[in-house]
This record gives sequence, C-alpha cells and structure tokens, in this order.
Amino acid sequence: MQDIRNIAIIAHVDHGKTTLVDKMMLAGHLFRNDQTNGELVLDNNDLERERGITILSKNVSINYKGTKINIIDTPGHADFGGEVERVLNMADGCILLVDAFEGPMPQTRFVLQKALQIGLKPVVVVNKVDKPNCRPEEVYEMVFDLMFSLNATEDQLDFPVIYGSAKNNWMSTDWKTPTENLVPLLDAIIEHIPAPKQLEGTPQMLITSLDYSAYTGRIAVGRVHRGTLKEGMNITLAKRDGSLIKSKIKELHTFEGLGRKKTNAVSSGDICAVVGVEGFEIGDTICDFENPEPLPPIAIDEPTMSMLFTINDSPFFGKEGKFVTSRHIQDRLTKELDKNLALRVRKSELEDGKWIVSGRGVLHLSVLIETMRREGYELQVGQPQVIFKEIDGAMVDAFLQVITNELASGGKVAFTGFGSFSVVERAARECRNPQTGETMMTEAHLAPKFKAGKALKDMVNA
Repeated sequence: MQDIRNIAIIAHVDHGKTTLVDKMMLAGHLFRNDQTNGELVLDNNDLERERGITILSKNVSINYKGTKINIIDTPGHADFGGEVERVLNMADGCILLVDAFEGPMPQTRFVLQKALQIGLKPVVVVNKVDKPNCRPEEVYEMVFDLMFSLNATEDQLDFPVIYGSAKNNWMSTDWKTPTENLVPLLDAIIEHIPAPKQLEGTPQMLITSLDYSAYTGRIAVGRVHRGTLKEGMNITLAKRDGSLIKSKIKELHTFEGLGRKKTNAVSSGDICAVVGVEGFEIGDTICDFENPEPLPPIAIDEPTMSMLFTINDSPFFGKEGKFVTSRHIQDRLTKELDKNLALRVRKSELEDGKWIVSGRGVLHLSVLIETMRREGYELQVGQPQVIFKEIDGAMVDAFLQVITNELASGGKVAFTGFGSFSVVERAARECRNPQTGETMMTEAHLAPKFKAGKALKDMVNA
C-alpha cells in the first residue's frame, strides 16, 4: 500500500501559495530547473495570469522519499471561498501560509476556520522572511492567538512552524539560518500530517470537483472515503436530493505530477478521477451498487451579492459576440452551476430573458462575466446588489451574518468611520426587579458592544 499525504494550501491573497506549490513541484522533480520561466505553472488560466490571482483550485502530486503527496492549491480571495470549502474535504491536513510582514489577514481567518472545523492538522509556513522589516516571531504568536480564538484543539495548536522564502526556494526551522531547498517543509509534512485512514467496507467517494474531456465528457474528482473503487465496477450515484442512479465506472485515474495516470483500482485515502459516471453534480456520492450509503453533502456558505444578467438589446447587438440569444446565456449559466457551488441563478419574475445571478462578491461575479465575454457570449449586466435575508420576518443584511460569525468566534468587526462591534463579558451583579422591587442576582454573560466611530459621532453632533 502506497504511503499518502493529502494537503491543502490555504492563505490570504498574495501571500505566496501558488509560488510555494510551484517550488514544491520543482523539489519533487516534476520538471528540470531550466524548464520553468518564472511564470506560475498552476495559474494556467488567462484570467489568473492577468490578474495575478488564483481563481480555481488545482490538484497536483509529488513523490518524496517514497511518499505520495497530493497537493491542493486554493484561491486566496474570499469571493472564491466556495472553491476552498469544497476541496478542503479532500485533505487530511493543511499548510497555512502567512506573510512574515503582514501576518494573519481577514481571509486567513476565514479559510483557517473552515479547515479547523473539518479537523485538519495545520503546518504553519511563515513566508517572505527575506522581506525588509519582516517580523516572523511576532507573526508566529499572532497565528497561535488566531488559532486559539477559533477554538482549535490541543493537537491543532501543537503545530510545527517552518520559515522561509518560497520565491527564493528555501525553507528552514530557523528563519535566521536559510537553507538551499524545501526539504525541512517536506519532512514536516510527512512527520506531522496524518496519513489518510484506510477504511474497509463498501466503497464511498464524495464528488468534490469535476473535470472535462472532449473525448470522455464530464469527469468526477474526489477522494475515496471508504473501500476500493475498481475499473468496470457497477456503482450507485447517490444524488444530493436523495435519488439513486445506477451507473458504471469506465476508467479510473490518479493524479501524478501535473497530469493523471490510468489505474485499475483506487483504495480509500487517495484522490482520483472517475470516468463514465453520468448525471453527477458536486456533492453527490459514488457508493456501492447494492447497498448505497451516501456521505453528507458539502455545506457551502450563502452568496452575498447579486447582479442582473440579460441579453444585449442595445444598438450594438451582435457586434462583439457570437452567442447572443437568451437560450445561449441560460445554457452557459446552467453549465457554470455544475462546478461553481457558491453561485446561484434564478429567472427574473418580471421579464423573460433576464436572470438574477448571485455570488460571493463583485470579484466572483466579474470573473464569470469576463470569462463569458472571452468565450464569445454577449450580454448586459445590472448594478451589483447586496442580498438581504429574511430572518423571523425582519430584513437583515447578509453581511450581518458575517458580523455574527466573527463575534461568535471571539473576533472584532470594525467599519471605518462608522464604528466597531465586539463582545464583552458582563460580570454577575446585584440588581432590583423593576416589577416586584425585590433584590436579585444576574448571571455572568457575554454581550455585544458597539463603539461609534468618529465620523458617526460628528454626524450626530452636527
């Protein structure tokens, strides 16, 4: 049985995730030193290269000292949090990358919270220690405090720390003594990240991602949770809505380097691609033919912004794109829903040929619009609108949910000029019942506190 480690790399935007993965691939001898030209190998999408950000999560694997390390590169922007949430299910541990100058940032908190809730063991990498004015030791303390505030377990708090510079291709246990390679990091992964548990029994695999081939069609990607999947095996596809579809596996592929390798069987713990299964969606489970046992589907946070998509009815109709009809746009949006879990699409109730498209933020929606434009779709879009949620009859801004989550985990939320929300501890005290007049004791409790900002105070005084 091959020794396997499944790790996800999580961090705030621009802290060096993709650069680190590229250097790890170099350390795994996936290509020669002279084969890379300084460009990020994994950011192979045109939009990713132009914007300098990761939009889609990617799977690669390297072999180090006889151990197969499956590496999952994740986006850093909160707008693509849906990508992070679904792929974390495939990992047993994570590399938390933190900038040695900036320290933990808002997105660091968001993705780390998701990883800790799943129970992933972190390896902390303090990156960019070659920067002037860096403060690696202080950043390490900040990371520890953050994990403690997110209710990390004792095992999760006992994390190893590696310092280094991914750009300059070195990692070390001491930031003052640079090395010449990434060996300390790779050793820490093998030592501290647990190997996946080998679960015997009927096969189970949660589909967490999908791929597409012009020859074979849609390909289901996920991690085998239990049992063994075999080529030519009859299986049951358990849908999110509870329905069951009988199907058959035509081919199995495991990830090897930057590509995939055909195999006859995949045991529990490894990440694989399944060819031949029809009609699946992300969150469905591939399970036993006779005794299907579906796994819990992936939970994804709700969207916060929406935009109106409609056909181009301006005088410049048909000048730029070749897909201009409402049917074209609808088919493309439906196709996007297959792989973009954080997206929601519904038809406008007012008019035909209009759709309300909801996502995680303006960047999330703008990437979709730009992708469609480059594919030849012609469309008009409206102004971004904040989504409101109705809770117990009251209209509450969707961002209020974010504030609540932050306060629940012991954090503080500040709005420039407006003020800040925090949680304070009220001690037990003696008071008087206003109805009866008798003396009573209140229990110690937590209470929300709002501190008004200067701009708000000035407006009130004016």
